[in-house]
Amino acid sequence: MIRTGRADLDFDGIRTEFGLPSDFPADVLAEAEAAVSRSAGDRPDLTSLPLVTIDPPGAKDLDQALLVERDGDGFTVHYAIADLGLFVEPGGALDLEVRRRGQTIYLPDGKVPLHPTVLSEGAASLLPDVVRPAVLWTFTCSADGVPTDVEVRRALVRSVAQFDYESVQASFDAGDPHPSVAALAEFGPLRRKLALERGAVELHLPEQEIEPDGDGWKLVTRPRADVDSWNAEISLMTGMAAASIMIEARVGILRTLPDPDGEAVAELRKSAAALRVPWPAELSPGAFLAGLDPATPEALALFTDATRLLRGAGYTAFNGTVPDVVTHAGVAAPYTHVTAPLRRLADRFAAEVCLAVSAGQELPGWLAEALPLLPSAMGASDSVASKVDRASLDLVEARVLAGRVGEEFEAVVLRAGEDEAEVFVSSPPVLAKCAGERLPEGERVRVRLVEADAGERRVRFVAV
Repeated sequence: MIRTGRADLDFDGIRTEFGLPSDFPADVLAEAEAAVSRSAGDRPDLTSLPLVTIDPPGAKDLDQALLVERDGDGFTVHYAIADLGLFVEPGGALDLEVRRRGQTIYLPDGKVPLHPTVLSEGAASLLPDVVRPAVLWTFTCSADGVPTDVEVRRALVRSVAQFDYESVQASFDAGDPHPSVAALAEFGPLRRKLALERGAVELHLPEQEIEPDGDGWKLVTRPRADVDSWNAEISLMTGMAAASIMIEARVGILRTLPDPDGEAVAELRKSAAALRVPWPAELSPGAFLAGLDPATPEALALFTDATRLLRGAGYTAFNGTVPDVVTHAGVAAPYTHVTAPLRRLADRFAAEVCLAVSAGQELPGWLAEALPLLPSAMGASDSVASKVDRASLDLVEARVLAGRVGEEFEAVVLRAGEDEAEVFVSSPPVLAKCAGERLPEGERVRVRLVEADAGERRVRFVAV
C-alpha cells in the first residue's frame, strides 16, 4: 500500500470497512521481484519510435505511451500498452493475488495497487528513457480518422518523455506541442466527431477531486481539457479494435452496456422540455448532450438525468458463441478494456486474447479457463472501488464543511424528489442531499447547511 504522511484525516477506517489489503503476501512480493529480471524474449525492437506518456502529475504507474503522426492524407497512431503478460505467471501467487484484488483502489492518502510497485511503478511501467516490453497497437487511419489497418504485437519500446495533461494542454494553447502528439489536435476531434455520429453518450458532470492542502485536504473540480478528450479517444479506439478482434474470433471479454430503453430517453426529453432546453428531434441523446454548455445549471441537471441512460454496465466473457449484447451504449460500439493492465485486471487477459488471435494461435488453456471468471471478479472490484471513492468524498466533504453549519450556499438542483433533492454546491464543490419540497431541477437555489458530521460521513442541507 502506498500512503502519504498527512494526518488531517485518517482513511484507515475506510480501508478496514471495505476490507482493503494492507500489503502483498511475502510469496507474491518474491514472485514479483523475480519477474523483474525475466527476459522479454524475441520481440521487435521499436525503441526508435518517439513515444510519450500523458498522465496525472507525479504518476509512476504508466500504462500507455503514444505517438500520433500525419501519414499523407491520413494518420498513423502507435499506442504502447504495458505488457503485464510477461511478468505474471499464470496460476502463480502473483496471478492469484491480482485476481483477488481486481483493480487498483485509490484513496486520497495513497492507493492499494493491483500489482506490487516493483512492477507497476518499475519494471512494467512505461517510464521515460528506459526500454520496456509492451503490447504495441499500430493504427493506419484515413483522413477522417477511421482505422483502415490495425496491428497488435509484442515489442520493445522506449518513451522519450513523460507529460501531464495540464502541461500538454498548455503546449497546444501556446502553439508549441511536442512533435509526438502535435497531430493529436487534428486526430482527436475527428475521432470525437465519429463518436457523436455513432451516437456515443458522454456526460460532463463535475468530477470532484481531493487534493492535499497544507496538512489537510481540499475539494476541487477540474474542467475537462481538450487534451483529456483527445487522449481518451485513442484509448477508446484501441478498445473498439480489440473488441472487433474478439468478436470475429468468437472469444474474449467485452465491456458491455445495454442500449437505453425508450422510457429513459423519453424522460430525458421531458426534463429538457421542462428546463426549456431545445432538443431537435433529429439529434441523438449523445449529440444533444454534447451540445450543452457544462457550466450552465440546466446542463448539470440534464447530465444527472442522463445517467439513467448508462445503467447496467458489466463484463461479458464468451468462447465459441458471440453474446447477444456486444455493444457499450456509452461508446455506441463493441468495446473492451485493454489499455490499463497495470491498474485493471481484465485488460491483461483481453490483451492476451488479441495477441493470440492476431498471431493465429489457439488460446492457451489457462486463458480460456480464466475468461468466464473475470466478469464477477471485475464486478466485485468495481463495486468496492466506487464505494471507497464515495466514502472518501463523503468524509472530506464533511470535514471541509465542519464549523460552517448554519451558513448559506448557492446550489444547483440536480435531481428532485417530493421532499428531498440532490444538489451541487460549487464552492466548496459538494454533492449532497437537500431537504425541500418540489425543488426545481436545473435551477439555482439557496441552501443552508444543517449537518456536517465527519464521523458519520454525512452532509445535509435544507432549502432556504
